[in-house]
Amino acid sequence: MRLDDEMESQNVEDRRGGGMRVGGGIGLGTIVIALAASYFFGINPMTIINGAQVLQGNAPQANAPTNARPADDAGSHFVRRVLGNTERTWQHIFRTQFNQDYPAPKLVLFSDATSTACGTGQSAMGPFYCPPDRTVYIDLSFYRELRERFGAGGDFAQAYVIAHEVGHHIQNVLGISDKYEAARARVSQARGNALSVRLELQADCFAGVWAAVAQQMNAKLMEPGDFEQGLNAAGAIGDDRLQRQSQGRVVPEAFTHGTSEQRQRWLKRGMTTGDVRQCDTFSAQSL
Repeated sequence: MRLDDEMESQNVEDRRGGGMRVGGGIGLGTIVIALAASYFFGINPMTIINGAQVLQGNAPQANAPTNARPADDAGSHFVRRVLGNTERTWQHIFRTQFNQDYPAPKLVLFSDATSTACGTGQSAMGPFYCPPDRTVYIDLSFYRELRERFGAGGDFAQAYVIAHEVGHHIQNVLGISDKYEAARARVSQARGNALSVRLELQADCFAGVWAAVAQQMNAKLMEPGDFEQGLNAAGAIGDDRLQRQSQGRVVPEAFTHGTSEQRQRWLKRGMTTGDVRQCDTFSAQSL
């Protein structure tokens, strides 16, 4: 991606090196249990981690507030430029496809742990979006894991991660998230997981819509191989591949994000159409 000329977003808060600390930390076993609960029971992993911290007397505590200027490292600039591009692109999409303005989300950079309206965010859980505070949270160490553990390197792969979380913001703004939560509360766990898959695949499709429209608005933004990087990243974090790596077997009824093939298919659909209406995973007969 050619981002040098992209205007940086002003909606990024950098909490790295301050803001939260966790007394004594949490054990690997707690994280494993939290991930297992997320896979098999649909429990928000942060709920388990927060409870463990309270029981251990390790509840996150706020550090003294700082008035530091925005960080000048390459990772910070990259995130600000990508988020800035999503803001301009989605503003264009909202005006042309919905005839309304786009309320941009906030993005928080953090290390280890941070306070959110959804509970305590942990680096171990990866990037996430919190609907109540309309904020994307990311520890940039995830990019190293994406590259080294999952073999999904490249700047567009990293941009896709942000675009996917922004996709959840789009769902929140359009009222899709509220309908999903209401529907999930009325069904079984297995059916709830199936609805979660559709929610996540739609966020992938929205990420693809962003990429397509951003390319239309600036033909020089994308470089050869960029879209392939995004598809590779989507495939690397499919439920089937992650389950096979972590537990040696695949449990389809426990899927919450979709298979590698499904994630690639819906991301590509957004990339090829650039149309939000083509991302209706909830009405799709086949994913």
